Amino acid sequence: MIGLETIITFGGYLLFLIGVGVYFYGKTSSSEDYLIGGRGVGSWVTALSAQASDMSGWLLMGLPGAVYLSGFGQIWVVIGLTLGTYLNWKFIAPKLRVETEREETLTLPTFLERKLKDDKGTIRKILALGTLFFFTIYSSSGLVAAGKLFESILGIDYKVAVIIGAITIVAYTFMGGYLASCWTDFFQGALMFLAIIAVPLAAYYKIGDLETVRQGIELKGISLNIFNQNGESIGILGIISSLAWGLGYFGQPHILVRFMSINDVKELKKSRRIAMIWVIISLIGAISIGLLGTSLFKNLGELGGDAEKIFIYMIKELFNPWVAGVLLAAILSAIMSTIDSQLLVSSTTLTEDFYKYIKKDVSDKEIMWIGRGCVAIIALLALLFALNQNAKVLSLVAYAWGGFGTMFGPAIISVLYLKNVNSKSILSGILVGIFVFLIWKILGLDVYMYELLPGFFSNMLTIYIVEKVFLKNLAKV
Repeated sequence: MIGLETIITFGGYLLFLIGVGVYFYGKTSSSEDYLIGGRGVGSWVTALSAQASDMSGWLLMGLPGAVYLSGFGQIWVVIGLTLGTYLNWKFIAPKLRVETEREETLTLPTFLERKLKDDKGTIRKILALGTLFFFTIYSSSGLVAAGKLFESILGIDYKVAVIIGAITIVAYTFMGGYLASCWTDFFQGALMFLAIIAVPLAAYYKIGDLETVRQGIELKGISLNIFNQNGESIGILGIISSLAWGLGYFGQPHILVRFMSINDVKELKKSRRIAMIWVIISLIGAISIGLLGTSLFKNLGELGGDAEKIFIYMIKELFNPWVAGVLLAAILSAIMSTIDSQLLVSSTTLTEDFYKYIKKDVSDKEIMWIGRGCVAIIALLALLFALNQNAKVLSLVAYAWGGFGTMFGPAIISVLYLKNVNSKSILSGILVGIFVFLIWKILGLDVYMYELLPGFFSNMLTIYIVEKVFLKNLAKV
């Protein structure tokens, strides 16, 4: 159980987040404001909110826990994510910002529908349904992380802890919409950055020297060899599979929407530089936490049997209660900054991709309130998934991340970079990619290769074959 000082500091942070939601409730006057911030967000907010919503509880809980258990072999995932982040900002962000405004669209499914002139709306419907499915899983991963955090801080039942986390996140997202989500993510991204630097430095100061760290790692039995994981050689398939995490960036709606909302496409270059500095330092910090933790906690039992709580236990061990409250709030920041974005994109999908097509004559005010209702509905569904205490943050994130990367990534790349690509090619690619992704996981082949990789490339290959072979031959007939 953590002291009263920590609880007060932590509680104050929760109230601050809700206060941001209340503030932007009065600033939100249209559906475009609520769903995408009126395309008027600045470079710093765009950069930090994009990366905060990207990394989530995975950065401060999932990755350090994985390093603590299996060693330096996790570096390949980090390399993949770093490369994916850069390529996404460099090649997708500018074109997507320009094209979505040109098509006057607020969601990726509707953008692809209009860009491809898919009059039947088949692509929009499939992608919208997929968005809701994977975001429900993704949001539940954040609530699992929130439950573990509140359970550790307040000493309360896990299920009660999950409910408290859900209520807090829904409160400010429900009221303030996209602007509240962006600005809270901005503050949360800054706080996460502070924590990911402060905790490893404090840990190293307490441990004393690198030799003690090395001994702790050796005693724990994990390897510093980047080609070794859990005592076994990773192999070329394992390396490729880990690097494949970077492919997921091209299809994450909660990240891509940040590109769509920036006030000027010229600001994206500045945002990219800020984002890359944040990502590189944060990922190094997360790995350091996992490695340094081996010297502070010799066995898993000292972490309550859950490696994903290592950051929480390190904060308890290293800092006074007041500072601990601030740093624990950073973990909550990582969790909330992703869930609020996911809830909002899900809400946008339900309103823009479904409701507007069912009810043609709809007012701006009605759209805003339907959007708020959708936030609550998706949060409730995610909450039901998250009540399973045995769920692991990293595995839930991996599945949802892979699903989005497979479903959206090849379609977005093709539409932005191929001239006159046909809707039939994109639709065929999406269907084949999702089928391969799901079957790969169901058959248990993910133990050999991350399901994102075969899903993504089967999608891309199908688009190419249908576009260059079938449609080309059909045109000759």
